[in-house]
Amino acid sequence: MPSRALPYPLFDADNHLYETQEALTRHLPKRYASAIQYVQVNGRTKIAIRGQISDYIPNPTFDVVARPGAMEDYFRNGNPEGKSKREIFGEPMRSIPAFREPGPRLELMDELGIQRTLMFPTLASLIEERMRDDPDLIHVVVHSLNQWLHETWSFNYKDRIFTTPVISLPVVEKAIAELDWCLERGAKTVLIRPAPVPGHRGPRSFALPEFDPFWKRVADEGVVVGMHSSDSGYSRYANDWEGHGAEMLPFKTNAFRMLAEWRPVTDAVGSMACHGLLSRFPELRIAVIENGSSWVAPLLGQLADVHKKAPEAFTEDPVEAVKRNVHVSPFWEEDMAELAGLIGVDRVLFGSDYPHPEGLADPVSYVDALTRLDEDGKAKIMGGNLARLMSV
Repeated sequence: MPSRALPYPLFDADNHLYETQEALTRHLPKRYASAIQYVQVNGRTKIAIRGQISDYIPNPTFDVVARPGAMEDYFRNGNPEGKSKREIFGEPMRSIPAFREPGPRLELMDELGIQRTLMFPTLASLIEERMRDDPDLIHVVVHSLNQWLHETWSFNYKDRIFTTPVISLPVVEKAIAELDWCLERGAKTVLIRPAPVPGHRGPRSFALPEFDPFWKRVADEGVVVGMHSSDSGYSRYANDWEGHGAEMLPFKTNAFRMLAEWRPVTDAVGSMACHGLLSRFPELRIAVIENGSSWVAPLLGQLADVHKKAPEAFTEDPVEAVKRNVHVSPFWEEDMAELAGLIGVDRVLFGSDYPHPEGLADPVSYVDALTRLDEDGKAKIMGGNLARLMSV
């Protein structure tokens, strides 16, 4: 039974599944078999991308995982004792069927009091950055993952679990083909990395006119674009400061990288405004997920200042464009009322990050962060806004 009953339905903008070892490989064409392999290193299973072992996800099998909400005290009270991530995570648990399959997940959602949810993959966030010099391979691996997601979870499971396929944009025509493939199979939302797009001639912003055919298709179909936190490649910039070439290691403490944690989403949304994407396609529905909201006020302030000094660079007020198109799922420990006052309560989305350790063990408890909002505002944030956004 849920920990409490709320007088409105909950639509969670941020749930996760844990992939099996077949997720990236089951549908991978044989000629690409060496691109992704699971290997044994000192008795532990690791994932190797094109022969390079990645520690981005310490245990890519997800057979054993951190408990849901294991970091709640860390986010509520900080880490005054300087504990390691392993100490903060505490005793792990074996993955349960509800983390791997939609049927058991629905039963768990009923127990947790969640009526509907977006379901994001977990391992998918390591793909693009580690293949950035081979755009064609990115498209192949992304399609392989999407085939597994559809086969295992479907993109719309009983109108309650909306699994988000991944779209990568290196070759626009291939991105459109992937989008169409997903839409034909019932997808209502897609996942796009908040990062420059790799390409044969180098990286560039997804908000440039080159990608307009893709965005027109997205806008015409009313697809919700989820921009979830990921490996956006910013470790390369940090490496320039730190003098080494390490990959992004999200579970290893690094104070300097923590300072720039929200730089990728700031740049991604800033690019949408400055490169005119939101103005060319004012119907776009963007949902920024698991990036918190501490970046919102500084970005809007910067955009306002740039617009004041260079209005000729814009076709409309960029601040208003962001407020119109971009929805934000803040962390539960942030000030929801302040964010609602900044972008409007209609643009704020409840997201629990369940069952990740950074999220909430009891997703319904997210409502406790909404005490400064009235009941109508709570109902919107806890599910009404996302239902409207997705037209479901």
